[in-house]
Amino acid sequence: METVLKSHCDEQHPHQAEDFHGKHEQNSKLSAGIKKDIEKLYEAVPQLVNVFKIKEKIGEGTFSSVYLATAQLQTGYEEKMALKHLIPTSHPLRIAAELQCLTVAGGQDNVMGVKYCFRKNDHVVIVMPYLEHESFLDILNSLSFEEVREYMFNLFKALRRIHHFGIVHRDVKPSNFLYNRRLKEYALVDFGLAQGTPDTKIELLKTTHSENQQEDSAYHSVQRSVFGERNFNVYSSTYQENASTKVIKPSKMIDVSSRKLVTKKKITSTKTVSGGAARRAASGCPSNLTCDCYATDRVCSVCLSRCQQVAPRAGTPGFRAPEVLTKCPTQTTAIDMWSAGIVFLSLLSGRYPFYKASDDLTALAQIMTVRGSRETIQAAKTFGKSVLCTQVVPAQNLRTLCEKLRGTNSSYKRSQGEVTSKSINDSALPVAVDKPCAPETLEKQTQRLESFQEGAGALEIKATDMKGWDQVPDEAYDLLDKLLDLNPATRITAKEALLHPFFKDMRF
Repeated sequence: METVLKSHCDEQHPHQAEDFHGKHEQNSKLSAGIKKDIEKLYEAVPQLVNVFKIKEKIGEGTFSSVYLATAQLQTGYEEKMALKHLIPTSHPLRIAAELQCLTVAGGQDNVMGVKYCFRKNDHVVIVMPYLEHESFLDILNSLSFEEVREYMFNLFKALRRIHHFGIVHRDVKPSNFLYNRRLKEYALVDFGLAQGTPDTKIELLKTTHSENQQEDSAYHSVQRSVFGERNFNVYSSTYQENASTKVIKPSKMIDVSSRKLVTKKKITSTKTVSGGAARRAASGCPSNLTCDCYATDRVCSVCLSRCQQVAPRAGTPGFRAPEVLTKCPTQTTAIDMWSAGIVFLSLLSGRYPFYKASDDLTALAQIMTVRGSRETIQAAKTFGKSVLCTQVVPAQNLRTLCEKLRGTNSSYKRSQGEVTSKSINDSALPVAVDKPCAPETLEKQTQRLESFQEGAGALEIKATDMKGWDQVPDEAYDLLDKLLDLNPATRITAKEALLHPFFKDMRF
């Protein structure tokens, strides 16, 4: 993969205006808004004019936009490129770290590389190869089981590559793993949220890891997908713009009774509390006072006075690992493996997105409905978190769950001793992490998973159209179980996953 960092003078040549208008004749069919965006990009980074013909915008997010363009090569051949335009407010260090991830780890093993980078003042455009790809949702239920196996194998290859360099992607999901079904080509994209492990080989990730925590937290709070939020191209459901944060304080185990006192500071996650007078009044509250807002819809001054645990929580709702949802300060490459497990769960069940929660507590409750409440509570203890749940929900049999949702029955014998499947309808969980869940929130916890139950019986697949789904081996669900291990310390790694019996006859 060729990697060039270009440096051009900032002056715009007089003839470029004429070229600029000429290059836009092909965009006559584009909407006026997209045309205007393309014009603004040419104006912001005039070096692009003589190199690329921007065809269309294929995605946008809060911090960047992505365009499809062609470059005229010396051979006369036009090569398609993806141009990622980072808006001026993006932190320079983050941009540099993303580029270093692409240049060091990218270009092989299904990891996207970078070809060029253009800069004009505070505008940066990263140029990458363009991989024409299918929308995951469009092809999900037409994939054969063998295609799913190949997909996961190639995803693990990409994760093994970046984890080798000490890169935690932090936003693994289908729209960030491009897939060309016809050519069987894959690409892991978007390292805007990447974070380094303690021994990372990406020097700039070490620097971003030590940035000011408050600045990073503010960046996370408004981070959105680049391609995932709004797609303009049926083949382009890709990149997500992201961020990383510094881990600051280790978690502490607190007695359940005292934990209730800490809880209400964040119980009303959708309610805004004035930061001025309320917090000033709270600052003088003694720590041994008992709060009076437990299980109510307000936050008292005692709870407002307590320090909040701050930890990285970037990523996409539905794909965040339990240690991310519970704000565990120590997060490793295992969070990428959990996200890969959620992708695998969608592929095996035919449901995407599998989880969709409006907040972290609801997301954790939904995980419990599949992995079990006792198991989740026990796993949380291993990384220093106390989780409260008012009812016991058993873990589900993963094969039974996936076959029910997909509407298939495998001829393979199910493993003995597995927990009996529980109805997805029984998914309401009063759950708390450092706080109890508000009653009105509990009703919402069932909505998404209940929709699975409603649609499960509607999926009728004829035996002739099974495409291998009636022959799913136990190894598939064993691998899924290891990916969705609630304990990050024992969760399977990408290297181990590639050696799993599920891929026994596949070549590296």
